[in-house]
Amino acid sequence: MKCSGRYAFTGAPMEVAFTSRITYALPAEDLRDEARWVAPGFIDLQVNGFAGVDFNHPRCSHEELARALRALFSTGVTRILPTVITAAPEDMLGALGNLAAAREALEEGEAIEGFHVEGPYISADDGPRGAHPRRWVRPPDIEEFRRMQEAARGLIRIVTLAPEWPAAPRFIEAVVKEGVVASIGHTNATAEQIIAAVAAGATMSTHLGNGAHAMLPRHPNYLWEQLAEDRLAAGFIVDGIHLPASYLKVALRAKGVERSFLVTDATTPANCQPGRYRLGEQEVDLTEEHRVVLAGQNKLAGSALRMDRGVENLMRLAGLTLAQAVTMATVSPARAGRFPARLNGLHPGDRADVIEFRFDAAGPRIEILKTYLGGRLVWEKLA
Repeated sequence: MKCSGRYAFTGAPMEVAFTSRITYALPAEDLRDEARWVAPGFIDLQVNGFAGVDFNHPRCSHEELARALRALFSTGVTRILPTVITAAPEDMLGALGNLAAAREALEEGEAIEGFHVEGPYISADDGPRGAHPRRWVRPPDIEEFRRMQEAARGLIRIVTLAPEWPAAPRFIEAVVKEGVVASIGHTNATAEQIIAAVAAGATMSTHLGNGAHAMLPRHPNYLWEQLAEDRLAAGFIVDGIHLPASYLKVALRAKGVERSFLVTDATTPANCQPGRYRLGEQEVDLTEEHRVVLAGQNKLAGSALRMDRGVENLMRLAGLTLAQAVTMATVSPARAGRFPARLNGLHPGDRADVIEFRFDAAGPRIEILKTYLGGRLVWEKLA
């Protein structure tokens, strides 16, 4: 299989050849379609649901999960970490077990790189807790986490926790030794507690700027501390709702594109019509303004963002180039999530996750044309 177009990282013509893995990616002498671009498939480290499908439901059917994955392919996504949020122990175990079984059973399951467990070891305080149900927030428990990891068949790649729990440093040390990325999030930690978490091995911040108090001390506060810590990579929800452009610009200047990555934090109603949906044990509303909120409230409960729109928003809101925005959707999340390969763009030997798209810089606008997963064409825009 071959495809060609302008390479998203350089703008130069490129031809890519692949079977299940990339054979070569070389400069092309000419292009049949000057408006066609190529890039690695997008990576989303935090997605709770999509296309009306709730990844947190312990009995979500495999058919529904396959439908959600196919919908994600239409947005240019080829690798995800389905994200399981704070819930009853049996529900979290059930959701992880169900997702792990689907990954093995489904043809589309190759897109599931692993899992992100967001909670339950987070702050119980209003504000930092976000939309997570308070009654299931609990302190870090390495034995419980290992039961989750067993249910997930060893595929939990990231765990988000609040470092202010007394047991947090020991927990972080333990999970990092087992190959899991420890991420700081939904926290009310002091500077000293954040420093201790990083010393213990935390390397990431979950959707930095969200899951926070509405009002914070001018300084110090837990946002500045994480922005200033060069050993922490940071995810950002760039839907134009969760973060204002001014914060996004400053945060990206602090972290740099190489330590920043785009996440959707998409929940069940993403890619759907406005209405009421479920996220775990809670009901959520998708409003006409594309906000996802707890039912009948104004509290954000994830997003309705698509990755292709997120890449556009990075250019529109933060003034990034196409190359920088695509980096934040591909190379940067691969590095932060410690994915094998995918650290050098389209590189020989890497799994052939490739997208073709049209790019209108005036918009800016991206239109996904084809998505390849492991060399298989899994989505194509019909004329």
